[in-house]
Amino acid sequence: MDEVLRHLPEGAYVLDLGSRAGSFDAGCYPVVAIKTDLDAPDEALPNFVRSDAARLPFATGAFSAVISNHSLEHFADLEASLREIGRVIRKDGQLYIAVPDSSTLTDRIYRWIANGGGHVNPFLSVDDLIARIERACGLRHVATRLLHTSLSFLNKGRGGRWPRRKLWLLGGGGEPSLAALTYLLRLLDPWSGSRASAYGWALYFGAIHETIDPGAWTNVCIRCGAGHSSASLLCNRRVERTWLRMRRYDCPNCGARNLFTDDPTTA
Repeated sequence: MDEVLRHLPEGAYVLDLGSRAGSFDAGCYPVVAIKTDLDAPDEALPNFVRSDAARLPFATGAFSAVISNHSLEHFADLEASLREIGRVIRKDGQLYIAVPDSSTLTDRIYRWIANGGGHVNPFLSVDDLIARIERACGLRHVATRLLHTSLSFLNKGRGGRWPRRKLWLLGGGGEPSLAALTYLLRLLDPWSGSRASAYGWALYFGAIHETIDPGAWTNVCIRCGAGHSSASLLCNRRVERTWLRMRRYDCPNCGARNLFTDDPTTA
């Protein structure tokens, strides 16, 4: 979503939809971020508005950009919610949407350990989803990026209240076990074609002001869930060798130690 936020003018209004406490650090951008969710966060937050995504209490064309980061899968009335996004965003606005692919191993794990996790909309075809968003929102699709997993929702340090027996079956939620598991899933993909490390899609619509790199970023942090391209990690000298000759990096966002893999090349 950084490709959208970093080009917005100072004072631009951004709707962070279905975000509770927020899906990005608004302090990093010169924008006015309005957070909205059906469920209020535990603590009072500035610029938070409690609302149903299908009935947004905002004026038509109020926002220069809308960010929907892993929220569409939770909306009870998806079609009405998409129409509302199209109504409140400016005609020359920008839309970022990230959703899980419900056929992936990661989303199945999430729904299993979280007893559904509130995912009421299963997405199986990215092409069908893109067409659905374009029809409802009136914005042209610009780019898609495949999202990879770090299973960070299993990280017990993040305070997730998962059943102990289920979490134990998945390695216990410790960061070393998550780093090893996601590393093995990434190694499995190239020769098996299993998409075991894939999670979902990031979709860009509207007047995007830079060329979006469609390449998948396989290095996703096991703690904060931030994705980084392998090229940027290498360029910034974040990668070092372990004593087992594997490579590792410390997440630029939160400092967590992760195992490193090269991103697949795109034609």
